[in-house]
Amino acid sequence: MEHIVIIGNGISGVSVARHIRKLSDKKITIISAETDYFFSRTALMYIYMGHMKFEHTQPYENWFWKKNRIELVKGYVKHVHTGANKIELADGTAIDYDKLVIATGSKPNKFGWPGQDLAGVQGLYSKQDLDNLEKFAPDKETCKRAVIVGGGLIGIEMAEMLRSRKIPVTFLVREDSFWNGVLPSGESALINEHIQEHHIDLRLGTNLVEILSDENGRAKAVVTDKGDTIACNVVGLTAGVSPNIDFLKESDIELGRGVKVNRLLETSAKNVYAIGDCAEQHEAIGNRRPIEAVWYTGRMMGETLAQTLCGNPTEYKPGHWFNSAKFLDVEYQTYGWVFSERGMKEYEQHFHWRHSKEKICITVAFHKESKLFLGINTFGIRMRHEIFDKWLTEERSVDYVMEYLKDANFDPEFYKQYEGEIVAKYNSEFGTGINPKKKSWKRIFSNA
Repeated sequence: MEHIVIIGNGISGVSVARHIRKLSDKKITIISAETDYFFSRTALMYIYMGHMKFEHTQPYENWFWKKNRIELVKGYVKHVHTGANKIELADGTAIDYDKLVIATGSKPNKFGWPGQDLAGVQGLYSKQDLDNLEKFAPDKETCKRAVIVGGGLIGIEMAEMLRSRKIPVTFLVREDSFWNGVLPSGESALINEHIQEHHIDLRLGTNLVEILSDENGRAKAVVTDKGDTIACNVVGLTAGVSPNIDFLKESDIELGRGVKVNRLLETSAKNVYAIGDCAEQHEAIGNRRPIEAVWYTGRMMGETLAQTLCGNPTEYKPGHWFNSAKFLDVEYQTYGWVFSERGMKEYEQHFHWRHSKEKICITVAFHKESKLFLGINTFGIRMRHEIFDKWLTEERSVDYVMEYLKDANFDPEFYKQYEGEIVAKYNSEFGTGINPKKKSWKRIFSNA
């Protein structure tokens, strides 16, 4: 019986295992040193905030794995010997495979800061990170202040977690506006304001220089490039993540920033594949990045690879880019591509609308000349993924999108609607006379 070994029990590794089992009777082994069972990594913050317990983040009962004949092995993989079709664990155990899937995810970035390995210094990615945060920042009496280094989604999540326990937070962001390498300036400015409204000490244009230690080897302060020394008990390193592939550096598998793969998710080594955060496409797919550390792409890769491993070679096709997140109280969604001013293409134009009082805004990207709709960012307005996906596939114009923007609104019935204001500003800026309309649901997905 063919034996498929999967390194990593995150969403990618578990998805490929589940779908292989649906399609075949192959022997399946999942190896991970993080936890005994798969859990939803995106829910870690809600455990700390008291919204749920850890067992609530496990999508499957513990008996699920045995019932579905998926063997779980807890351990660290030390070496992969592709020539012998064998992996070696840190405790010396050797496991043979016929096919190997690398799904080891990401690890928090470190940039050689003095003191970055002190106790109380951590990222926010693994279950162990959550345990450490509970240890070093259980309350505001134990943790007088925390310093978070690096903007972005993980940093804002960690700030929200700490503030939920009334712990003071200082946020060091090297850019001159929050996440402005991703967000257009209007949206970035909105998030700056929202962070400060939550009593977070946001310090823009500020870099970490050093983390100072107390006599017990724990973090006691950080030093910034502005010359400030900030006393703290916890330092969160949230300056992005990178593929967790150090254990492969002595193997003959081709590596870049991640494990290099083709469209079939094959690596350079025979019978070895890579999926999820640790996989790097040789060539980017459209405008998508070669590495995408996103939950849903990991799931899609796992489902796709299962087809290939079960005799139906299938290329990975992620479709149109989308993502969603939350900045404290403000929900964020993006469909298609809306680049920041630094990343804008020469043909790209933006339309931006922001509510005069509330933290609500949208930015629509389109082609300057053809008026082709390229993408949308929304803050504080929920939109329907399937409609924007359809409009992107149909290559609709920006005028069409604005005319039928009401169709995409997902907010509950009694929420205030803003499409009238949005389209009025669009008409004023671009000299159009669009009248917002709404189709019936039966017609939205017809050819009408």
